Amino acid sequence: MNSKEVLNSKEVSITAKCFFGFEETLADELTELGFQRLTILNRAVRFKGSWKDVYFLNLHSRCAISILVEIDHFDIKTEKDLYTSCMQIDWTEIFDCRKTFAVKGAIFSTIFKNTHYPFLLVKDAIVDSFRNKELDRPNIDIKKPQVLIDLYVKDHQVTLSLNTSGLPLFQRGYRQSTGEAPLNEVVAACLIRLSGWDKKTTFLDPFCGSGTLLIEAALYASGIPSLIERQHFAFKNLKNYQPLLWQGIYDNAKRIVRELPAQIIGGDISDEMVLKSKRNLRTFSFGRLIQVQSKDFKTIALEGPIFILTNPPYGERLVAEIEQLYGELGSWLKHTLTGSEAWVISSTNEGLNAIGLKPEKKYKIFNGDLECSFRQFKTYSGSLK
Repeated sequence: MNSKEVLNSKEVSITAKCFFGFEETLADELTELGFQRLTILNRAVRFKGSWKDVYFLNLHSRCAISILVEIDHFDIKTEKDLYTSCMQIDWTEIFDCRKTFAVKGAIFSTIFKNTHYPFLLVKDAIVDSFRNKELDRPNIDIKKPQVLIDLYVKDHQVTLSLNTSGLPLFQRGYRQSTGEAPLNEVVAACLIRLSGWDKKTTFLDPFCGSGTLLIEAALYASGIPSLIERQHFAFKNLKNYQPLLWQGIYDNAKRIVRELPAQIIGGDISDEMVLKSKRNLRTFSFGRLIQVQSKDFKTIALEGPIFILTNPPYGERLVAEIEQLYGELGSWLKHTLTGSEAWVISSTNEGLNAIGLKPEKKYKIFNGDLECSFRQFKTYSGSLK
């Protein structure tokens, strides 16, 4: 299939990329959205779909970090083969010379001595493709390209794709204020889905920070797309962009709710973080429905059962402070919120062990480059027999 056929095809090969450890979570979401015959890869899920699906997923997927459409797939034996094969693609059919572009991706091959060199070869092929047709060469913009090409090389196999999202999909467009170490929005959405929250039980984050978990929980419960506030997607810069198709998908998305199916509550000991959380919540119609208070978690008294999902402080604090904080968290869960379910994500094993409750489930996940453990705790009256 040549580049023109890919742009005009009724069925294309789509790859939804995700963070490590969330492949099954993303597949679960895609199945719920109606996609079938999924192939789970490392940090990705591949399947067939249409360009309408590509637009839809950029708006509606909460767990993907980008949506790729395959342009070509071929084998190479030498470095030169990559350039030669890329010159077979008519890049002028894909985007206009006035658009900026960049080539990014991942290289796992001994063919190349320098892993940066393959990206340079693809870039040269794209520029030469325009030059051979006596067109102006498109400019490169590494930080915010209008068109983003994804290059993946595994041994001798090369896959070239269009990254139709552009900027990662965790850049939702709603977060105006953040703390020092905010939870990634896609990670937050994946944790909520992975936890199995039923969207009915009261949801509590006692360390809510700038409110990412509260917002993603409310978006999930209400059915409002997490990307509803974002306007910029790379597919809008391709020659096959269909504005009416996109507008129809966007207009059909839910954006206003007058009530939520569950009570969502946040608390934080920092007045500044509570203010930031409220500022971010103001973006949405459900913002006024979510309670956020400046409180020490130990003073939060709610009748169970409560569903707790939280990201307690860690990092710069001393180990002794961490152990004390997490120990108090465990005591509060056991003695104040009996019969509740709590999920805690943290990168500190000392802290997690200090909770003093045996985890029912444990997952290894990453928040950015930080390796974390995501653990489920259930509180019972007396001891569990």
